[in-house]
Amino acid sequence: MKIGISLRVGPRNWVEFTKAAETAGLDSVWVPEHLIMPVKMSGHPGHPHEGEPPISGDTPAWDPWIQLAFLAAHTTTIRLGCNVYNIGLRHPFVTARAITTLDLVSGGRIDFGIGASWLSEEWQAMELNFETRSRRVNETIQVIQRLFTEDTIEHEGEFFKFQPVKFQPKPVQKPWPPFLIGGDSPAAIRRAAQFGDGWLPMDQTPETLPGNLKRLSDLRAAAGRSGPFEVTLQLGGPPAADLLKRYRDMGVDRVVLSPWNHPREALDVIRRLGEEIAPQLA
Repeated sequence: MKIGISLRVGPRNWVEFTKAAETAGLDSVWVPEHLIMPVKMSGHPGHPHEGEPPISGDTPAWDPWIQLAFLAAHTTTIRLGCNVYNIGLRHPFVTARAITTLDLVSGGRIDFGIGASWLSEEWQAMELNFETRSRRVNETIQVIQRLFTEDTIEHEGEFFKFQPVKFQPKPVQKPWPPFLIGGDSPAAIRRAAQFGDGWLPMDQTPETLPGNLKRLSDLRAAAGRSGPFEVTLQLGGPPAADLLKRYRDMGVDRVVLSPWNHPREALDVIRRLGEEIAPQLA
């Protein structure tokens, strides 16, 4: 099992923490993403219309592609992921160009985490229909994957329509950087089965995960899909090696951890992850 860390810290810590993770032999660093923070918010991941949101209008946010390109210039081996990108809020041309550029400058180290979004007010601010987001996300993924693999593409869909276009250069990773579909809902699992190279859930337990992995496997088989597929599980808090082993044995390929309570602890925690936890999961 591979270990990644969630880089939910300010810019002054980005390079130091990422280089420490690379030195410790960890697999990856992951950055969050929101385009805009409405003053009034409702819901939370998995439940867009109920509960208290985990962020506020004052939560700082950065452009993930600029952030990861900056980190790519300071590293050589560690993988760089977005966790997760609200793909439906942008035109697929814009997203495809950013991903390809980052994949090229990083030497093919990008993992593309995709979310359908839970924050309805963010969609309202963008003047987009939140209720049709699932179909919009699916169409966007398909357009981007065609841009990455076809010489010429034209498209006429529900949300996008364009004449024949070309897209060069193609990404370093073939056929594209891994598309990891985020979310725990039935729709997210279906999307992962149909279009994803992996699944990126965040609200799973040892009790819920086996059934959802079976459902995902069945849906992939029904869609005629085989080949490489990775499960990357997001976990909060300091990791317990025994729990990570349970997830590994269930079929989890990678965990993304938020392992420190305060940034001042981070360097020591990262070192211990590499020296003490990672060898137990090999």
